[in-house]
Amino acid sequence: MTPRENVMAILDREQPDAYIDIISALVILPDPQMLSGGRPPEGGGEYLDNWGVTYSWVPGAPGSHPHVTPENAVIKDISKWKESVKFPSLENLDWGPAKKVSDGVDRREKMTCIMFGGGLFERSHHLQGIQTALENYMWEPEYTAELLRAIADWKIEYIRQMGREVHPDIIFYHDDWGNKQNLFLPPRVWRELIKPLQKEIADAIHEAGMIYMHHADCICEPIVEDMVEIGVDIWQGAIAQNNIVKIQEVTEGRLAIAGGIDGPAIDTPYTTEEEIRAEVHRAMDTYLPRGRFFPGIPNGVCFRKENDRIEKEECEIYGRQWALDHPILEKGGLPTNCNI
Repeated sequence: MTPRENVMAILDREQPDAYIDIISALVILPDPQMLSGGRPPEGGGEYLDNWGVTYSWVPGAPGSHPHVTPENAVIKDISKWKESVKFPSLENLDWGPAKKVSDGVDRREKMTCIMFGGGLFERSHHLQGIQTALENYMWEPEYTAELLRAIADWKIEYIRQMGREVHPDIIFYHDDWGNKQNLFLPPRVWRELIKPLQKEIADAIHEAGMIYMHHADCICEPIVEDMVEIGVDIWQGAIAQNNIVKIQEVTEGRLAIAGGIDGPAIDTPYTTEEEIRAEVHRAMDTYLPRGRFFPGIPNGVCFRKENDRIEKEECEIYGRQWALDHPILEKGGLPTNCNI
């Protein structure tokens, strides 16, 4: 089977050749809107994205992060957000680079995707700072709802443009709704302000004939049934701090899940090769029996190259062996020879 065929077999509860990390089956298309924004300076430093948000790339860090202060925040007063927020233009975007990459992909072999970062929650706190945003979610819900509505409308328009221009197989939508301990917002607040708009975003993705894969490498356990109701097809980034087995039972296979390997636990200079391979086995043996699961590092990679090489090698070896040892005998069934 090709990587694409393996992905679709797992999604459809059919027999795959191997249980693979879904990231390995994807070709990421350049995002013209993101490319039109600011660029991290070489060697690290601060820069502005095309929303006017200040980002900082610390030398040696794996990426940049918002560096929002009271002085540089785009939104200093949530009641005046309309005067502060300048939405990036979606007109006259250069889709040439994305089309060139897309045209070069054999879609029988791989799947294409666009990584769509800065989800509703992330964009709202990038514009004003995380502490201020959380306060406004609680104490200024009306203004926060207005801001989120406008962001959602912008995203929906862009999703439709993505579908028209390059029609990726997957929209790889990013929005971290929590940390390794809990959600950032109380579930009640998340359901009132985020969920209805996220459902509209999911509908736009599906109406364009694309798969909605939501990245959130954090705790999402309290809202996984809501994620099903929204229409999330694949939750990518499920960290082991979630009770993933319980989530699989509660969602009854309606939510495909990717992740499960405890990246931070095996991404240290002291982790042995045996420990890395054992963690891969633990994740697969624990989460694959209920089906519709793609094993992998929730954030995509180990940052230590040798640790990453070992993890991905063992995923390839053990994922293929696991498929052989636990066949799915009928479409829609579960892997056999499992103690669940």
